[in-house]
Amino acid sequence: MGDSDTFDYSLRKFKKQVEKAGILSELKKRQHFEKPSIQKKKEAAAKKRLLKKIRKMQVM
Repeated sequence: MGDSDTFDYSLRKFKKQVEKAGILSELKKRQHFEKPSIQKKKEAAAKKRLLKKIRKMQVM
């Protein structure tokens, strides 16, 4: 019982560290090549959403 508990704890701790470091998101990002033009479109859309959200918060 004690060994499995420590293993579960260690596994959870490891998963948190991996998530905090952003390793999985980086892996997913690098898994498929994306054209620079598509990346720019995604970044522009994200910026547009952010600005829209900021404007909406200012109106309230």
